[in-house]
Amino acid sequence: MNCIIQVILIFLALVVIKFALIALFFYNHIRAAQKKDPAATSFFEILFLYQGLHALVAHRVAHVLYKAHMFFSARLISQLARFFTGIEIHPGAKIGKRFFIDHGMGVVIGETAVVGDDVLLYQGSTLGGTGLEKGKRHPTIGNNVVVGAGAKVLGNITIGDNSYIGSNAVVIKDVPPNSTVVGVPGRITKQDGKKMDLSLDHIHVLDPIMQNIEELQKRIRDLETKK
Repeated sequence: MNCIIQVILIFLALVVIKFALIALFFYNHIRAAQKKDPAATSFFEILFLYQGLHALVAHRVAHVLYKAHMFFSARLISQLARFFTGIEIHPGAKIGKRFFIDHGMGVVIGETAVVGDDVLLYQGSTLGGTGLEKGKRHPTIGNNVVVGAGAKVLGNITIGDNSYIGSNAVVIKDVPPNSTVVGVPGRITKQDGKKMDLSLDHIHVLDPIMQNIEELQKRIRDLETKK
């Protein structure tokens, strides 16, 4: 009986140490999650219950092993993280600071993807490839980029800083900084040349198709007025 109690105590001590280390080394990521997720009620809720954070912790470990050419061990960790979190991050991907995955289920990040600082990904989004080519075949995401739910960013392309990829958009071409992309295939519109507002007011994202339609309607009205 004493042995069982000792094993339980050792297990609990290891769990406490694990989460203490996560809180220490991923403090900035947790604070970033608090800022970007209005549903987050506390630091400890994110620490213990957010699968996006747990997937990132696993990736950091797997990435170190990947760089050390321990490919099997790296993939094993990433696949275990996928099983427990529903988030698949290839150990070869490079992830920046204060990265946050909201909800997370179905997120896929490919081997040669590069993700900048302060990036926010929603559930079902993919940073993937488009073929069987070797070398750099996944996207490079700049700083302060938001990728909406279900969006697909595919191929060796670059998404500029402060850009917003709308929900379910399919992006296969480079996106300049301070842009919004919507639709299939993705169409680019400027957010008035300004930095994307991380208030996440998705309702007021500019749609380039509707902008064109509204401009045509305005021209028709102007022509009718001149008659």
